[in-house]
Amino acid sequence: MKKVFSITILTLLLVACSGENKTGNLDEVIQSKDLEKIKSSRESVHKEYEKLVADLAKLDKAIAALGPNKKNPLVQTITLKDTLFTHYIEIQGNVDTKENIMISPEYSGILTQVNVKAGQRVSKGQVLARIDDGGMSSQLAQAETQLALAKTTFEKQKNLWDQKIGSEIQYLQAKTSMESQQKMVAQIKSQLNKTVVTAPFSGTIDDVLIEKGKVVAPGMELFRIVNLTNMYVTANVPENYIGQLKVGAIVDVYLNSLGKNYKGKVRQIGNYINPNNRTFGIEIALPNPDNLLRPNQVAVLKIEDYKNPKALLLPENIIQEIADGSKVIYVIEKADSKNNAKATRKTIEIGYTSGAFVEVKSGLQVGEIVITEGGKALKDGQTVEVIKL
Repeated sequence: MKKVFSITILTLLLVACSGENKTGNLDEVIQSKDLEKIKSSRESVHKEYEKLVADLAKLDKAIAALGPNKKNPLVQTITLKDTLFTHYIEIQGNVDTKENIMISPEYSGILTQVNVKAGQRVSKGQVLARIDDGGMSSQLAQAETQLALAKTTFEKQKNLWDQKIGSEIQYLQAKTSMESQQKMVAQIKSQLNKTVVTAPFSGTIDDVLIEKGKVVAPGMELFRIVNLTNMYVTANVPENYIGQLKVGAIVDVYLNSLGKNYKGKVRQIGNYINPNNRTFGIEIALPNPDNLLRPNQVAVLKIEDYKNPKALLLPENIIQEIADGSKVIYVIEKADSKNNAKATRKTIEIGYTSGAFVEVKSGLQVGEIVITEGGKALKDGQTVEVIKL
């Protein structure tokens, strides 16, 4: 319709222009066969034509702006509601256990027994290996025989002394001999116990580093034993969070290598601020029900540092920053029957960010309708069409 209307106007104007040409009727000009007059007439008509085309473009623009086919920008909206908002700080830590040690012998000699293998579960006090005692067992047997004799002698001497028979010196000599022999037996037993390598706690033999028949000495590593039931995470936390952490607080722990989340509990907070990086250490006790945790795994701690039970949240990507640094968004009033509404720009103050959402501290209220899609190119007061989803 608009195209037909434009062509009609152009035709009428051209006809009017040609009829009123300053060189006279075009037919007469052509019949005069005067080349200069014909060229002059053509230039005059061409100028009028260019002016009419420009005027026609202006008319088309006005028609498009006022006509029934005008299209308003399409937008999508959300209605603001208050919701619980929790903010976390994320800190990298390392999984560890205090029961992860290398077992070394306390005695030098030939390893005569190796009773365990890698991967084997052991109990506290279980014998893992034995070292040749070099004849100490025989020495112990002799010392125990001499102790028995010394004990019998002392008991008899004591009975006589209680009856006021014999001298005090004989009684004291018997007592001293027995006590000396008791110390000798205890010393030999202590040395003999060092020839037996036992598990210091219950756990798993992670590695066996020696073979039967090898000569061992104190300081050599024989076995690695690990207990995975008492795991924890260590991390360094910036000092400005020291007032927000309490012993017993629940912490979310994410293990990248496992793709799993765990709930840990703060069991220790450091009392020392490292002057080099202004952090303090914490320990998070970590359950290991699936036995998947291992020492030195990388963990990400999510520690709650802020909570608002009635927060207003907006998608971060709809917030625009204008020249003066202010943060703005667009809202609308209720749309009319044709889903048309006016977009109004509002300045807001934002708080914490969590994921893709930002907390709005001021500038908006519950129930306001905020434009979430199509708002980047809008102007304040512009009419928009709301898409119903």
